[in-house]
Amino acid sequence: MELYLDSANLKEIEEGFKLGFLNGLTTTPTFMQKEGITDIDGTIVKLSKIVPVLQIEALGNSAEEVLAEAERQLALGLDPKKTVFKIPVSLEGVRACKMLRDKGYLVNVHLVYTLQQAYMAMQAGATYVCPLVGRLQDQGHDALALVQQCVDAVDLYGYDTKIMFSSVRTVEHVRNAINIGVHTITVPLKIMKQLTENNFTTVGTDQFIMDTRLMMVKVKEAINGVNPIVPEDTNITDAIIKLTEFNFGAITVVKKDGSIRGVFTDGGLRKLLGEKGRDILTKKLSALEYREPITIEGNVLLNEANILFKKTNVDTIVVTDNGKPVGMLDIQDLKS
Repeated sequence: MELYLDSANLKEIEEGFKLGFLNGLTTTPTFMQKEGITDIDGTIVKLSKIVPVLQIEALGNSAEEVLAEAERQLALGLDPKKTVFKIPVSLEGVRACKMLRDKGYLVNVHLVYTLQQAYMAMQAGATYVCPLVGRLQDQGHDALALVQQCVDAVDLYGYDTKIMFSSVRTVEHVRNAINIGVHTITVPLKIMKQLTENNFTTVGTDQFIMDTRLMMVKVKEAINGVNPIVPEDTNITDAIIKLTEFNFGAITVVKKDGSIRGVFTDGGLRKLLGEKGRDILTKKLSALEYREPITIEGNVLLNEANILFKKTNVDTIVVTDNGKPVGMLDIQDLKS
């Protein structure tokens, strides 16, 4: 199934065609007017140099006028093999379709609302026949049934015509088009961006990324460069200020020789205040009792840190280099 972008926004068009696999662009005078475009011919020429196939409007009150407009546009430098002329369905429109096709030009008969209209376009040799699904549904019609009937007619009678599913409003429309078996669909960029989205895919991808990170990144590469250490003779009041400055929930308390005395945490502070009251704030860190600090060497992989986090049920681990603290690893650093 061919995939076209439906737009006249240059930024969207450039972004969409960076994907590398879109078959072409459909645009309309209405799209161009909404984008504030005044130089239609200049815009058409510019777009023709960006996209593989460009589908543009050829308007006129008679078949002869439509043909003349198509040839005027080709004279701007458009490639007839890469340009599709869109003609609204009407008796003169399908006559113009036959005239253009006899000259080897590509034609999309669009604004199709009935099977009879589609049949006339197919009989006239239309390259594309384009029912407008969203607009039909807005008017209460069974648009999907019409598209299915058009596809069936092509298959039954062997017309060399592609049914284009257009006026796409939702991701569900794209699924409908695939199920029906249309030959072409034209989709706004906003909808196209949603086609690869799925929460389960996102969750699975995030897990793969995290697991790969655990196996490839060393602990010292994951820490943020801040080494939250304070000397053991620091007042507890000053240590609280350091907690804020370092933006950690814990700081490493070190002895005079630089070795680790213990870890002072905001959770431990709350516990001390609850047990001993505000008087504890006048004391130094050296007066406190510490559990054996949980440490990990910076040269090991994050996978070992992940095992240690699960085993100890802590949120931060002191990172060391030959026993000396060089930083802290937060559990959230495993996912960064």
